[in-house]
Amino acid sequence: MKTIGLLGGMSWESTAEYYRLLNELTRERLGGLHSARCVLYSVDFAEIERLQAGGRWSEAGEVLAAAAGSLEAAGADLVLICTNTMHKVADQVQAGISVPLLHLADATADAVKAAGARRVGLLGTAFTMEQDFYRGRLAAAGLDVRVPDAAGRALVHRVIYEELCQGIVREESRAAYRHVIGQLVADGAEGIILGCTEIELLVGAADSPVPVFPTARIHAEAAVEAALGSTALTGTGAGTGTAGRSA
Repeated sequence: MKTIGLLGGMSWESTAEYYRLLNELTRERLGGLHSARCVLYSVDFAEIERLQAGGRWSEAGEVLAAAAGSLEAAGADLVLICTNTMHKVADQVQAGISVPLLHLADATADAVKAAGARRVGLLGTAFTMEQDFYRGRLAAAGLDVRVPDAAGRALVHRVIYEELCQGIVREESRAAYRHVIGQLVADGAEGIILGCTEIELLVGAADSPVPVFPTARIHAEAAVEAALGSTALTGTGAGTGTAGRSA
């Protein structure tokens, strides 16, 4: 079993879900008392959020690259950035380590295509919904990506930062998300990507008339497959190496 490095804390609410999912999935695969072999570096999200808001992405990338280096030094054979938004600096993180970074957008695109969908709605932070680092990667994988209108994007973003990242789950926000999902389905979406790992704390399959793709679970599933040797380990393509250590 390879060691999974978790670059978390963005927010810790979803990082806790990653830890639970990795261990549950490992136990499902191996049975008995087995659990995931992993190491965690949890950053202070308030510091990262300030850099996001200020457009200081390179500085945020430096913070995460240093943290990823600590994970590698602690024995990680692969690294996960436990947030969709911070994949904006995925190349910068991968460049700072010699073990693979398992890119969340790639795992998500694979899951969507395996389900037979091509036209998908994307929910996430404004950064994820509006910028090319994530949408473009999904499009390059052959997906037709739709996002909510401006009002819908603002609502989805606000709920993530003001509620979900702070452990607040409100029924009125769930209803609002359902409405946004309905609009995306009316626009032709065959599935909905929950493209912020906190969104899974609010909505799920029961809240959508089409399949949903929960990215934290998808990422965790891909990591367990890689850690148990079921899939080959490859990085984002921007790093200094892709060969993991045996554990």
